[in-house]
Amino acid sequence: MLSLLRRIPIILVLLAAPIARAQEPDPAALPYKVEIAPSGDSRLDAALSAVSQLVALHEQAPTTAGGVIGRAQGDRERLQQALQSEGYWGGVARITLGGLPITDPDLFARLEATTEKPLPIRITVEKGEPYRIASIAIRATRPEEQPTVDAAADRPFGIARGDVARAEPVLAAERTLLDRLLESGHPLASQAGRETVVDHGAKTMEISWRLAPGPLARFAPPQVEGAVRVDADFLRRQAGRITGETYSPARLEQARRELMALGPFGSVRARAAERLDSEGRLPTTFTVAERARHAVGVTAAYETNYGPTIRVYWEHRNLFGGAERLRLEGEIARIGTGGALDQMTYRTGATYRSPGVFGRDLTLIASIGALRERLDAYDRDAITASLLFERRISDRLSLRAGPVADFGSIGPPDGQLSPYQIVGVLFGGRFDGTDSLLDPARGYRLEGTVTPSYSIRDSEPFVPLRVTGSTYWDVLGDRRSILAVRGTVGSLLGAGRGSVPRHMRFYAGGGGSVRGFDYQSIGPRDERNKPSGGASLLETSLEWRQKVYGDFGAVAFVDAGAVGTGSLPDTSNLRVGAGLGLRYYTAIGPIRADVAVPVVREPNSSGYGLYVGIGQAF
Repeated sequence: MLSLLRRIPIILVLLAAPIARAQEPDPAALPYKVEIAPSGDSRLDAALSAVSQLVALHEQAPTTAGGVIGRAQGDRERLQQALQSEGYWGGVARITLGGLPITDPDLFARLEATTEKPLPIRITVEKGEPYRIASIAIRATRPEEQPTVDAAADRPFGIARGDVARAEPVLAAERTLLDRLLESGHPLASQAGRETVVDHGAKTMEISWRLAPGPLARFAPPQVEGAVRVDADFLRRQAGRITGETYSPARLEQARRELMALGPFGSVRARAAERLDSEGRLPTTFTVAERARHAVGVTAAYETNYGPTIRVYWEHRNLFGGAERLRLEGEIARIGTGGALDQMTYRTGATYRSPGVFGRDLTLIASIGALRERLDAYDRDAITASLLFERRISDRLSLRAGPVADFGSIGPPDGQLSPYQIVGVLFGGRFDGTDSLLDPARGYRLEGTVTPSYSIRDSEPFVPLRVTGSTYWDVLGDRRSILAVRGTVGSLLGAGRGSVPRHMRFYAGGGGSVRGFDYQSIGPRDERNKPSGGASLLETSLEWRQKVYGDFGAVAFVDAGAVGTGSLPDTSNLRVGAGLGLRYYTAIGPIRADVAVPVVREPNSSGYGLYVGIGQAF
């Protein structure tokens, strides 16, 4: 028997009637309990439970015997549709109330008189064999559009002949086909018809679609609405980069993210028009909502041996109306660990970011800073400056380059400081393929810098190189069990470490490096047994992150690192630390507390390390 079905039954919200509000207790109400007999198909059982009003309302909305019968009668069709949605087009659902079928002519009277409370209600199904897809036809509404439709269907789209004729995969396949048409530059693509023919004799289904791709279109110059303090011409230039490009939802989303990344906005929404303009282009509109122009923040961290660190900042997010950002920062570190105030570390600086320089997709980043560092490896007073240009190649990849300068004095701890002057050109890049900036669960990151430098005082060229990569596996697919791995390689090229100022050498140990060891304690030492830094660096970390309960989690980790005297990484002095930690997950990232111990303790160093901060260790 053939039956033409214009629309595949859809479960979930479409099949469920609105749930009534809880009512006051009614003396005439008939309490009941519902049992759905297992069908042998867990997905079908879940669908039956999802669509049944008897199940949904039995606690929230008590009702009388007549109301129970009405719910059961309404469930008959819903349960049948659930069977069909899971591919059981020949299946039958049955409901009994107190052992009686709902077709019993005396059912109401017998329920009114029943003393069995709660009333047992049982739902059973005879599902039969699942029907399978016999054929799939995909046609365009106009013959000249058929090649476009064929291109969208030329690779697997979620269903195939022989699959069980379930509703969800069919609808998902339709969405996939439409998404492919949109991605190929057809913003008005739509479904013009879907027909399913069920053959109960053959237990099969035939599916046919009629798709309307619509015209191929490019972006028209977009409009930007909602800006108050940000310059309108600047925003039009920024948003207008998509003008003339072939339409795709991904490119529109990328443009939205680029506007959001400017900084002044708390939200940016992108909306494409429902029709093309007179030139056959697609109008788009970005609606922005500005956030406060100024921001003030404080962060704090703690690390054994290094001590507490407090950072404060003030930021202006739209200095001249072109989304220019000015950020002033100050930091005090090693609080209380060195005794007097002059033994603490102080840093202050200003960073200015100006997007869209030279009318291009470039961001100017100008920084200047002053610092006074008092560390176990060296004492340093310096002024630093840089003028970098950053280019976002994509949402994930950015490159930057520009001159840097570092003038100051440096020497061993509590020793004589010697002046130095270093200039260079920094080249750097960052790729972030993870799913979260602060708490990644999937993907990988790669960041590297190489800075050809020249020591003016010593007439010595050298090239510091550093590359860090990390990757993350969501082991169970639920973001609760994450395996994270990090590795870092560094090298000083073109010069021996003795001719390079101490702060530009490599060190290992401490938070963000090898936990369990004192800050900068791994590597070569001078005649006073103080860290003197090396010419190469090798670090790696392995961390298991486990959500335990609610917003609380725990981690177990192993870190390892080595610092060599030559430019090639050397593992002869490899040091390993291991530990456990706690995490409390917040909207701004996890709050971290780790405790680690060295596998082999360094002489004259702490036997453990405690690290507290915001964000994952890497």
